[in-house]
Amino acid sequence: MTSIITPRRALLSVSDKTGVVDFARALITRGVHLLSTGGTHRLLQEAGIKVTEVSEYTGFPEMMDGRVKTLHPLIHGGILGRRGVDDRVMAEHGIQGIDLVVVNLYPFAQTVARPGCTLDEAIEQIDIGGPTMVRAAAKNHRHVGIVVNPADYQRLILAMDQDGGGLSAGLRFDLAVAAFEHTAAYDGHIANYLGARDLQGQTSHFARTFNMQYRQSQLLRYGENPHQRAAFYKEQEVSGSCIGTAQQLQGKELSFNNIADTDAALECVKSFSEPACLIVKHANPCGVAVSSEGILAAYERAYATDQESAFGGIIAFNRPLDAATVQSILDRQFVEVIIAPGIDDEALVCAARKPAIRILTCPAWHEPTQSGFDFKKVQGGLLVQDLDTGMIQASDLNMVTRRKPDAETLQDLLFVWKVAKFVKSNAIVYGRDLRTLGIGAGQMSRVNSARIAAIKAEHAGLSLKGACMASDAFFPFRDGIDQAAQSGIRAIIQPGGSIRDPEVIAAADEADIAMVFTGMRHFRH
Repeated sequence: MTSIITPRRALLSVSDKTGVVDFARALITRGVHLLSTGGTHRLLQEAGIKVTEVSEYTGFPEMMDGRVKTLHPLIHGGILGRRGVDDRVMAEHGIQGIDLVVVNLYPFAQTVARPGCTLDEAIEQIDIGGPTMVRAAAKNHRHVGIVVNPADYQRLILAMDQDGGGLSAGLRFDLAVAAFEHTAAYDGHIANYLGARDLQGQTSHFARTFNMQYRQSQLLRYGENPHQRAAFYKEQEVSGSCIGTAQQLQGKELSFNNIADTDAALECVKSFSEPACLIVKHANPCGVAVSSEGILAAYERAYATDQESAFGGIIAFNRPLDAATVQSILDRQFVEVIIAPGIDDEALVCAARKPAIRILTCPAWHEPTQSGFDFKKVQGGLLVQDLDTGMIQASDLNMVTRRKPDAETLQDLLFVWKVAKFVKSNAIVYGRDLRTLGIGAGQMSRVNSARIAAIKAEHAGLSLKGACMASDAFFPFRDGIDQAAQSGIRAIIQPGGSIRDPEVIAAADEADIAMVFTGMRHFRH
């Protein structure tokens, strides 16, 4: 591979024109002759930059509303020609080498995201010449540089100035990989869009193939276990408040399990509007509380639920972190990760006393839910579903027992229901006064989850008398209700829908327990 190439001729044809004028000027001052097309040519010409239009160079006009402009041997021969191999053929046909291709593609994804976009409008945004030039230049990266991202303009100019006026082999290869990533993402958007439609305009929620691109964020020391290799990949266009947009401010490198657990903690705490704290261990909440007094009070109440499990856990808040809360955590427990939508300077200084603790911040959020898909990899395939953004309000509840919950009880029922949504099935959550008292997770039997949650509450010295109970799915038998009655539960929230609902309701009535049905299940495997 040629180690250094010095661009003498560049072709610029970009849909995203960010920074292209300044970039073109920089190339001109470094002795590069410019070719361009359509709107890019007009923009550069209006800026007073000397540039040759591709149609003038090829002697063949743009036609068919710009559909045909660069598909010409003088262009593709100049891009694909192997220097030192194809020189004779290029000279015979008057083909001059194009050493640098600067191209990005029609905004297909942005177009189809607009409400009311028609199939015809989408198809017009399928770029043909652009991907062809990008792929040609990337294939011939031994001799040609390819730039698809405006963020790389400055990098390329600096390289030209520092590497003897040329582009190194390593830089060209890296840019070529970025080019193929660019076209792969572009084609994936098109396949996803068209694959969910037919000519009659009928659409399907799921396309016939599924294409999505992730970019490696970091290599991890190992996976769930030390013998497994692992890496963290982020969505190409990740946004909002999530583990993918979080920033680490201090602490050891995040592990595979840290990232998975922090994701679980953050997504749950986002569902509360009042100041809230959530402690997670092995992807399950082990203590959750909200408090109008702030996140310090919320943390202290959450921690009291299960101090044993909280050791080495992940703590998430839905308010910025303050020094008093950090100090309280450090005084009480060993913690792996703390994440919050911001942290003040004093809190950061306080956290620095324990430099190994991972402190993460994420963007603040206004809505607790996000749209999109949830994935589960299985051997030989991928399960894809909508994110579970479902949530219920008091007005959605079906009061099925003689005893009806009062306003305070309803508030607690909705609280434990929100927590249960994020607990592995079978899930049982006990709570009172907007805090958890015991959580039973991931058992094969729902009644065993109820027993374990009660044992945890007893172990923490917390009484369940007068508490509320949430179950992520219906009770198939009355034994779960009987277990709740023995524990002193005053109210239960569950989806309902079992063929034995009448038996379950009767058991609640016998124990004078108020029970409400949500009509919504929250399995979490």
